[in-house]
This record gives sequence, C-alpha cells and structure tokens, in this order.
Amino acid sequence: MVGMATRTPAEPPVEPKSTNGNSAVTRVEPAPTSSWGLGDGAAIPWEYAPAPESRDVVTVKERYGLFIGGKDVAASDGEIFSTVNPATEEKLADVARATAADMDKAVRAARSAFRRSWSTLTGKERAKYLFRIARILQERSREFAVLESLNGGKPIRESRDVDLPLAAAHFFYYAGWADKLEYAFPHRRPRPLGVAAQIIPWNFPLLMLAWKIAPALAAGNTVVLKPASTTPLSALLFADVCRQADLPPGVVNIVPGPGAIGMALVTHPDVDKVAFTGSTDIGRQIFKGVAGTDKGLTLELGGKAANIVFDDAPLDQAVEGIVNGIYFNQGEVCCAGSRLLAQESIVEPLVEKLKDRLATLRVGDPLDKNTDVGAINSRAQLEKITELVAAGRAEGAEMYQPACDLPERGYFFRPTLFTNVAQSHRIAREEIFGPVLSVLTFRTPEEAVEKANNTPYGLSAGIWTDKGSRILHMVKRMKAGVVWANTFNRFDPTSPFGGYKESGFGREGGMHGLHAYVRLEDR
Repeated sequence: MVGMATRTPAEPPVEPKSTNGNSAVTRVEPAPTSSWGLGDGAAIPWEYAPAPESRDVVTVKERYGLFIGGKDVAASDGEIFSTVNPATEEKLADVARATAADMDKAVRAARSAFRRSWSTLTGKERAKYLFRIARILQERSREFAVLESLNGGKPIRESRDVDLPLAAAHFFYYAGWADKLEYAFPHRRPRPLGVAAQIIPWNFPLLMLAWKIAPALAAGNTVVLKPASTTPLSALLFADVCRQADLPPGVVNIVPGPGAIGMALVTHPDVDKVAFTGSTDIGRQIFKGVAGTDKGLTLELGGKAANIVFDDAPLDQAVEGIVNGIYFNQGEVCCAGSRLLAQESIVEPLVEKLKDRLATLRVGDPLDKNTDVGAINSRAQLEKITELVAAGRAEGAEMYQPACDLPERGYFFRPTLFTNVAQSHRIAREEIFGPVLSVLTFRTPEEAVEKANNTPYGLSAGIWTDKGSRILHMVKRMKAGVVWANTFNRFDPTSPFGGYKESGFGREGGMHGLHAYVRLEDR
C-alpha cells in the first residue's frame, strides 16, 4: 500500500525523510496504513486492498498527429514531443508539435467549415450533433476517465464521477440551447462570430474542452482548440468522438503545441473569438495580443479563494467541504479554497478536526479507486509547490502534514496544512495550485470580508454558517464571481462561472456562456 495517511495516538511523533523533493515536515503523526474503526472497544485499522482500474479499457497510441480538417496530420516540420504519466514518469505517447503554419492551416479549415457547412445549419441540426457527442462521451466514459487519470494524475474516482459526467452534461445542456437562441436573446437576432480560438489548461483537460466547445458549436461557430502540452491525450481522443459523431470536417480542430504556438493562434488575423483558461500571467499576454482588434475575448484565470467558517457552522460538514475545496484534484483547481478563514472562537477545534481528516486521506496511484490525492501534473508544478511551501515555513507559518509513504517514482506531494499564517505571507497571497491550505482567523463578519477581498484575485469563495441572512449579507460584499454556501467546488452546466479582477472576465456555463459566442443584431 502506498500513501495511506493516518494518525495513531499510541505512537510517538516521528520525523520522516523528505521524499520527491518535498520539504521535511514540521509536525507529523505516524500510523500504520489505513483508516481506523472500533473493535472490542479499541481502535483497529481498516486495511484497504488495492483496487486499480484497468488500463486496458483505453488504447494509447504510440504517436498522435494534429487533428485538422477532420484528419490526423503530422506537424509541418515533423517535430514531436512526449507526454508522460505523472504518477510513474513513464512516457505515454509522442504527439505532433504544431507550428505557426499548422495553426494557420487549422484556422483556414475552421473558416472553410464555418462558411460551407456549420453556420448554414439550423439550430435543430447543430443540436443533433451536440447531443450525439454527449451520448458518445457517456458511452465511452470509462475509457476517457482512465486516460484523464493516466495523463493528468488525478484520482480515477474524480475523473469517473466528476469530470466525465460534467463534460457530457455540458454538451447535453448546450444541445438544448442550439435551436432556442432567440429565447436566450429576446428581441435580438443572434449571429455566430466565426472561428473561435480556445486554449485550455492541464488540470481539467476534457471538462475545460467541453466548457468551451459546446457553447461555441451551439451558437454556430467553428473551433480551433489548443490543449495543454502536458495533457493533450483526452483532447486527441475527443477528435475520435468528433469523427464518430460524423461532425463535418473542420468544425473542430485540435492542435497541440507549446505556449508560443498558442499565441500564434490568439493573434491569427482570421480568428474572431479567443477563450482562455489558465494562469493570470498568460492571460495578460493574451489580453495584449488581442488589443486593438475586434476579437471577442473571455479569460478565466487564477484564484486565491477564501473559505470562511463562522462559529455557528456545522464543523464536521465544514471540514468535508474544506477538504473538497483544497485537496480535490491535488489542489490543482483555479477556484480551490486555498485560504481558510476561521472565526477565532472555533479555530482550534476546526483545525484539530482537519488534521484528523487529513490523516485519513490516501495518497498514491491515481488509477486506484481508493486514492484520494493523486499525482501532481508535472515536475515543474511539483517544484513550484515545494518552493512555496518552503517559503511558508521560512516566513514563520506552522506546517502540518500527515504521515504517509509517497511512491518512489512520480510527482507526489503530501496534503499540507499551514497555521499561524499572516496575510503578508506568500502562501496567503500567491496561487500555489497544489494541496496546500493556509489558515487565517477573523473575529467579525466585516473583518472576514476585508480579509477575503484582500487579494488581486476574485474567482470564488465559500461561506459556512447556519444563518441564511448572514450568507446573503456576506455574498453582497464579497468580490468573487462564484460564492458557495455550505458547500464548495460544486458545478452545474446551467450555472455561469467566471471571475473579477485578476481572475479574468466573461462567464462560461449557463445561458451566460452563449453570450461570448454570438453577435447580437437588431431585428
């Protein structure tokens, strides 16, 4: 068994060795290998037998090409790059590395498909294609889930139970809107923009693809999508779904490559709309790239969300929401609740409950159905997390990590909890994008609002309280695009998502997600 983190009060604390470049821990409490139950009045361990998902359900090809005009094609210069499994560091496949010439070819294919087929179809006909794609995703959900975990490092339970159902749900939802656009925009005539350039991140490869492609196609646009370099495989498997659904060639084009190629797509003169999800730094570059043009632009960028717990909150429920808010997908979530603001009167019992809960998280093989925290997406991201955690310790915060043995290979990091954190600390200001939670305190609702808003970001937040009036009072004052009440990280295709300030602008999901892909004309 790897990575079964637990606590056993009967044993003295130990200081484990550093693994995979992780810092030595400040406080750590060891245990055998599992969660604990009661037997004959005494604590006994529950053993978890390995429960791996089979890799045989998905065929990973040795080499993938670019998907342009409905065909797999090699890069114009023949260059390739390798994508790896972050849990084992093994190479999964070679992928064609696009050039600026390939991007131009993809945009021309999308423009041709827009003019000749897609924009001329009725909304009812477009809806049929979207519905077909949604059904195929459902039918092939196990295949996609395994590939997401292989290429991205996320636990198979999350890929299977969250990413795939939500991806299919977005295509179903926008299939329903495709022939009802006049109801979405009453008294106006919605027209498609043309060619949409879409750039997605590595933390939710298939889900971000669905968030962007589904509304674009429903509104009558065609798409050139650039997946992240570390996780291109699910997007390339989606190309097979497009073929299976008989989508007209060129309506969707998938072109993997480095960041510089993404900018070549953004600045292409025949692109009408740019949609980007990723870091704030890259978002600034894209903003500059479209400045002075009439291109539409939506940016969904970084976050440093505050998860606020009041003294009347149900603590056990709040602990589960806090854990889901920051340790889901290894904390590699733009809206992760990475700052816990706890009211002073309950911070001590809340932190103790959190430590007990962290001790039950299982870290290890992403394909094991028992795994709670999988692999960090890349070596570079692991190094960034490690560096920021070291900075937190150097600045005086107190770190807690549960005892667990990390796998010898792969990019893994222990779930981490910092207390005695000041707002000036880097771990309280910078987006870590890893399984690291910083705990701060407050006394009054006004102080909680002030601390929650004291960030350049404004993507999401959470509130835990038994009073509905307090929830409404807080929501009106918080500068965040999404505020969850007594839950966290819950998504639905009918609900818009997006941020303010350095978290970007525009909304994805819901009826609002259609606005970015249409031009409204007077009737």
